[in-house]
Amino acid sequence: MEMPLPILPATGSSWPTRPFHRRWLMEQADTLFELFQHGSINPAGGFFNLDDAGRPLDLTDSIRQIHSTTRLVHCFSIGVLLGRPGCDAIVDHGMDYLWKSHRDARHGGYVWSLDDNGPQDDTKQAYGHAFVLLAAASAKVVGHPLADRLLTDVTEVLDEHFWEERHGAVAEEFARDWSPISQYRGQNSNMHLTEALMAAFEATGERTYLARAQRIAELIIGRHAASLGYRVAEHFHADWSLDRDYRGSDVFRPFGTTPGHWLEWARLLVQLWVLGGKRHGWMPEASRELFKQAVELGWDKERGGFFYALDWNDQPRLPHKLWWPCAEAIGAAAFLCEHSPSAFHETWYRHVWSFVDQHLIDHERGGWHPELSEDLQPTGTLFTGKPDLYHALQACLIPLFPATGSLTRVISEEMG
Repeated sequence: MEMPLPILPATGSSWPTRPFHRRWLMEQADTLFELFQHGSINPAGGFFNLDDAGRPLDLTDSIRQIHSTTRLVHCFSIGVLLGRPGCDAIVDHGMDYLWKSHRDARHGGYVWSLDDNGPQDDTKQAYGHAFVLLAAASAKVVGHPLADRLLTDVTEVLDEHFWEERHGAVAEEFARDWSPISQYRGQNSNMHLTEALMAAFEATGERTYLARAQRIAELIIGRHAASLGYRVAEHFHADWSLDRDYRGSDVFRPFGTTPGHWLEWARLLVQLWVLGGKRHGWMPEASRELFKQAVELGWDKERGGFFYALDWNDQPRLPHKLWWPCAEAIGAAAFLCEHSPSAFHETWYRHVWSFVDQHLIDHERGGWHPELSEDLQPTGTLFTGKPDLYHALQACLIPLFPATGSLTRVISEEMG
C-alpha cells in the first residue's frame, strides 16, 4: 500500500505524549542499538560498515570514514546516557580510533578515511570536522577521559583552518598539508557544524560556539533560503554567492536542492532559537516555512516519501527515497509541535512515522532500509547495507525528550 498524502486528521493528544507511542519509540531505538552494537566494532580499530543483515561488509582492510566513526561515538554516548549496557565500550573504541588514527599528528586535523594501512583519503573536510566536534561534545557529556583533549583540538583546527569570520561560516576542504583543494563552499557541512556547535555550547557553556551557530544560520537560512522562498541552496562560490550549476557527488553534493536538509534546518533553527534565549524571532518562523515547503515540494504526492533532490524548477532530479529525510521530518515535526502545536505538524509527524514503519523499517533484519526506488522498493544505487544509526536513532529519541537542546544534554538532565 502506498502512502501519498495524509488521510486521517490528527485528533486527540499528540502522539509523543501517549504511553504506547513512547514505548514503541523506545523499542525502535533499542532495535537500532542492537543491530549496530554487536556487529560494528572492528578489532583492528574503528568500525565496520554493515550489510543488510547487520554483518560486516568487508572483514579485511575495511575502509573507515570519519563521519561513520564520529556518529557511532555520538550515538553510543546517547546509549550510555539511556543506561544501555555495552555502549561505553563502543564510545571508548571510537574515541581511541579518532585520536590515534583519524587525527593527523603531523599536520593537524582529521583525515576523511582510513584502512588497515593508513589514510585512504587524507583530505581535511569541514563535514568530517563538524562530526568530530559533535563526537567530542557528546563524549564530554558522558565523561570520557579523551573528550576535553579532542574538543580542544578540533576547536583549534576549526578556528585556524576552517572558520571564515568575514562570512560567518566555514570553508569546505583542504589537502592533508592544508593547501586549498577548491573554492567550493557548501551548506551541508555548515549545517552539521551548526548542530555540533550547539552541542559543544551545551557541553561547555562557551558562548563562542553558540554565536558561530547563529552566524551560520543567518547566512544559510536568513540570507539565502529566505530569498529563495525557503528552499535551501546547497552549493556556493568562495564569496558565498549561489552556484546553481554545481554538480558534485550525488551522495554528499547533489545538484539542485535537497528537501531533507530543509527539514533538518527546521529542527536546528528551533533548537538554536531556544538556546539563544528565544531572542531571534525569525528562526521559528523560518522553521515553519522550511517544513511547509519540504512537504509541499519534496513529498511524492503519488507514492509517498521525500524525493532526494529537486532541480531548480522544483522537479525531482534524484527521485530516490532515502531514510534520512523521513527521520529529519520526524525530528522537525516533534520540535515544532512542542513549541507551536498545530494539527498540520502533528498530522505529518504521524504520517511520516507510518510511512517509515511500512516502507523503511526492516522488520525482518533490523535497522532501516537506507534507500527506496521511486516506486518504494529497497534498492542500493547510492547506499548499501545498513550505513547509518545516527538519523534513525535521533528520530526515535527526539520525540521522547524536551525539545530544548541536543539529545545528549536533554537526556542527561532527564535521567539525572
